[in-house]
Amino acid sequence: MTGKQRSNKIQVPQGMFDILPEDQPFYQKVYEVGKKIASFYGFKEITPPILESTELFEKGTGEATEIVEKQMYSLKTKGGDSLTLRPEFTPSLARAYLEQGMISLPQPVKMFSFGPVFRHEKPQAGRYRQFYQLNLEAFGSRHPIVDVEIIYIFYNILQSLGIKKLIIELNSIGDKECIGDYKKLLVRYLKKNESRLCPDCKRRLKTNPLRIMDCKQERCKQIAAGAPQIIDHLCKECHNHFKKVLEFLDELGLPYNLNPCLVRGLDYYTRTVFEIIAEDELGRQIGSLVGGGRYDNLVKLFSRKNIPACGGAAGVERIISIMKERRLVTAEVQPPRVFLAQLGDAAKIKSLKLMEDFRKAGILVAASLDKDSLSAQLKNADKLKASHSLIIGEEEASRDMVIIRDMVNGRQTTVRTDKVAGELKKKLKQQ
Repeated sequence: MTGKQRSNKIQVPQGMFDILPEDQPFYQKVYEVGKKIASFYGFKEITPPILESTELFEKGTGEATEIVEKQMYSLKTKGGDSLTLRPEFTPSLARAYLEQGMISLPQPVKMFSFGPVFRHEKPQAGRYRQFYQLNLEAFGSRHPIVDVEIIYIFYNILQSLGIKKLIIELNSIGDKECIGDYKKLLVRYLKKNESRLCPDCKRRLKTNPLRIMDCKQERCKQIAAGAPQIIDHLCKECHNHFKKVLEFLDELGLPYNLNPCLVRGLDYYTRTVFEIIAEDELGRQIGSLVGGGRYDNLVKLFSRKNIPACGGAAGVERIISIMKERRLVTAEVQPPRVFLAQLGDAAKIKSLKLMEDFRKAGILVAASLDKDSLSAQLKNADKLKASHSLIIGEEEASRDMVIIRDMVNGRQTTVRTDKVAGELKKKLKQQ
């Protein structure tokens, strides 16, 4: 088989992966820390469906964005409906906000989500076709303190996960009027340099010129660096909004950089846009972990209601990559200190009932209920380095008794089944 030929074996789809048992503690840690901090600040958990109407993302994310043009996983149902695996959470939560009548609740309505999203793009290190996001969204307030609250919570989540060296990249892209006026200036400048743009940016010049500002191609980055800066062309209201955001961040003592090339890749953003970047020990940037901003016009795309909003998303796999590299979470599960061995069908049933007693008592127990050989089971106990083995044979099962064997000195005691959990707790404490 040549390198280009694919195996006939059934494999995970390209760009997707199994979350193996040894990786589960990392995902659980990100979720638990995110939920704890978000909940403290009043964000309520919501889980939208993985499949949504394709129109939701075409309208919400923007037809000229790369996500809609190239990256969506879409399908037609037998009934003729066009559905899409969510490429992001924000349009789904805007839809839920409207559909579930959240506009009648005290505003702002603050929500967080955790789960997989799907984008059909070229797989590479740290970039997958199925990946997890932790999202925060707040609907119903224009106040700049909401922008800062979102940034602050994400910053604190990353800090609590042990990622300490962080910098916030900030920009304002103004409102619809500011963007419209600025785009004219930007397009005039970019057309003068069109021949030097990469093929993607030549296309973007006609469809979404703002995206050229955050192109990663070196030649396009050089062109973007000399472009007019939108922050110099904000209306008074947008200027004052951004000024307040910076003042609040200064009061909190959060480190930030003004980045005039930061625009984010989605059509719905207005005013504040941000990313939180991780740095290494030498202060070099090693990756964007969070991105977001304000999107005051998104809800209006689905209704006539003018609802301001702000939010952001954290890339879970990128966070986990740093946690693993810096050994911020141990993925090792504490092995059981007790092994339960049995002989005969009656003993197997007794063992299963007994394990539930241990679960309630908080004692971690291993067992091989499908094995019949006592010696084979005790070998498993040795491999696990269990300090104690519990043995139930046919005689013990009939008498409702259990043998407790100390695996270090070989001593054995026999106790009643209903007393074994308490007796075992005492023995484990003495070690």
